Amino acid sequence: MPGGESVAGEGSLVSVYDVVIRGGRVVDPATGVDEVREVGITGGTIGALSPGELEGRTVLDARGHVVAPGFVDLHSHCDDIPGMRLQVLDGVTTALELEIGRYPVAAAYARAAIDGRPVNYGFATSWGAARFEVLAGVRGTGRLQDVFAAMNVEVWQQETTPARVERIVARVEGDLAAGALGVGIPIGYAPAVAPAEYVALAAAAVRAGRPAYTHARDLVEQDPGVLIDGAEEIVRTAGETGAHMHYCHVNSTSGRHLDRVHATITRAQAAGSRVTTEAYPYGSGMTGIGASFLAPELLHRRGLTPSSIQHVASGRRMADAAELRRMRGEHGSDLAFVHFLDESEATARELLDRAILFGDTAVASDAMEPVWRTTSRNSLAWPLPGDVSGHPRTAGTYGRTLRTLVRETGAMSLPEAIRRCSTVPARIAATGVPALARKGSLRPGADADVVVFDPETVTDNATYRETTRPSTGFVHVLVNGIPVVRDGVLDPTVLPGRPVRA
Repeated sequence: MPGGESVAGEGSLVSVYDVVIRGGRVVDPATGVDEVREVGITGGTIGALSPGELEGRTVLDARGHVVAPGFVDLHSHCDDIPGMRLQVLDGVTTALELEIGRYPVAAAYARAAIDGRPVNYGFATSWGAARFEVLAGVRGTGRLQDVFAAMNVEVWQQETTPARVERIVARVEGDLAAGALGVGIPIGYAPAVAPAEYVALAAAAVRAGRPAYTHARDLVEQDPGVLIDGAEEIVRTAGETGAHMHYCHVNSTSGRHLDRVHATITRAQAAGSRVTTEAYPYGSGMTGIGASFLAPELLHRRGLTPSSIQHVASGRRMADAAELRRMRGEHGSDLAFVHFLDESEATARELLDRAILFGDTAVASDAMEPVWRTTSRNSLAWPLPGDVSGHPRTAGTYGRTLRTLVRETGAMSLPEAIRRCSTVPARIAATGVPALARKGSLRPGADADVVVFDPETVTDNATYRETTRPSTGFVHVLVNGIPVVRDGVLDPTVLPGRPVRA
């Protein structure tokens, strides 16, 4: 065959590949490749990176574009096809639910396999849902709503007995044995839980050889009465147990105390602890409006007011504390924006950039499944109806990162931005999960999850008014060698996502 390597993933020579990506600038941070090459794909696996022309049954033109490993999102709450379609149009090929997780994971994996997914998927076990089952008798269904429902139940938020902690940990360990990718611990939603329970969960993660993913408690600067400072809890537990502790969305939980949190993490890393981080480039979060830290009397701890809270389904910002209390009581599991930084302010923008630029921080979206406000839900509908709403980070996190940090400010080189979106998150989640070692790279033998984009035009388009506008500039996106996006257009007929399981 003409030119270059032709070794497929199994080591056999092939003359014609299933797919060839032609003439693009291949940037693979995992191997250091950064040059024009042809990419040959066979059977869902990268077979060749060749300086010469390869022959393929399907040929995708990448001339003038960048060819990179598909982006691995560590923090996606998208629970169905619509949200994942927005993500794949933003370059995501693997979307993992690791912060809150699912319990039982077998139910989550089974439902995804039956329905199909446009991207690869995987789940940590959900401490929150397992705790709800033990303390309130509400059986886990393997859905995100399990934990959103728990947020409004007082017994779930409180300390419990050592015997019940043992029962919670036993359920978590059962899920780890069933292939969960780690332990999701959103302890920031239950700040009265004893630190000993958190340590017990981390110890369970150590026994399974997988990470613990944490939505941290408040910082002591935010709540001087907190049982333990959120950042200190993560790093101390890493030191005490030896666990790989992952600090979820460090930007949103740290706010303007980010530099102190970074210093705390750096201290632990220097001491040999495995503490990893992630961030997203937006100044607002999204969560259930009933979350404990959104109680009107607690908002001042984060520098928020009732008007900082915006009900997603109605688009309405809370007028005052009374309205917020009413909405929390009547619609506690509904989603709400939490506007914690004004993105139009230079100091806030610089703070968001620092969150991503720190150390080996991964870019992670904290994506949420869109809300169908008035139209009857149809998970296969595409394009999405105009009244479907969500957080713009679901549709735009990666396009926004490439636009702002690479093209507009030059704060990060293109290869480094690709590394933060692909190689870094894949390596974080690969602890105890061999399947993830085949992602985040374009080396022969890796999974054929590939993104092709135009570095001069790639951009996010979603805003807080038009929240589900897809990113543009992502020319081709392949999942397991199947083009889900081709020439910038989503193919709604293909659902090639596969489970990622430990």
